[in-house]
Amino acid sequence: MPKRSSYQNPYESLLEKLANMDMPREQFMESLQRCRGFGCGDEELRLLHIMGAPLVCEGDLVALTTRTTPIAEQRFCFVDVETNGSDPSKSQVIEIGAILYENGAIIDRFESFVFCSQIPESITELTGISLDDVINAPTLAVVMEQFHHFLGTALFVAHNVEFDYGFLNAMLMRCNLGWLCNRKLCTIRLARKTIPATHYGLAALNTQLGIGAPVLHRAYADALTALKIFEYALATVPPNVRTAEDLIAFSLGSFCAEI
Repeated sequence: MPKRSSYQNPYESLLEKLANMDMPREQFMESLQRCRGFGCGDEELRLLHIMGAPLVCEGDLVALTTRTTPIAEQRFCFVDVETNGSDPSKSQVIEIGAILYENGAIIDRFESFVFCSQIPESITELTGISLDDVINAPTLAVVMEQFHHFLGTALFVAHNVEFDYGFLNAMLMRCNLGWLCNRKLCTIRLARKTIPATHYGLAALNTQLGIGAPVLHRAYADALTALKIFEYALATVPPNVRTAEDLIAFSLGSFCAEI
């Protein structure tokens, strides 16, 4: 078997299959065994849910709730991180900002610095975050456990989602807290499908859409900007994009409308 990166989620391909179709429970459990994750059988199924997979067992089928949940009823978590480097194997998260959003309203928020002993000058110049801000902050393990609980099984949303999702996945693994198994959505991809613009960075869209976020490169402010971009984009998606998985597929350019 090919070697898997220590940060690569062994359940990813199985969850992608579930995004397209429900699976008979027996077939799902056989596939789960081949993933060789933390446990086996029903215990591993429970752990998957704890790690954020929006799983539901209905009779003899295993499904993702995101396949049937209308967009308006889906719980989204808008996330942004600031880090002290670009490589998660050599650096860490120094700030997390997150917003839970459901039925068109913010229902909760999460914001925390993370203790670290080194912040390059270039990062301080970019974010304004210095060692003075993080020296008395909670440890990475404490913040990651709190954030993982806050996130639950919500759909993870970020601007350039692969960076934030990948970094947080690496931090969870570093703290022995498992993988991120939440479904994810990128607001850059979604904006490119719905908002005519020359540039799709947060700063550019913040200006073009008149969002008016006063601060950039701070976690909570950037998460809030991503939420506002999402709201603009959502107003123009086709009416046949109905569920959370429809929206993910639409953003990726793989949505096929029912005939």
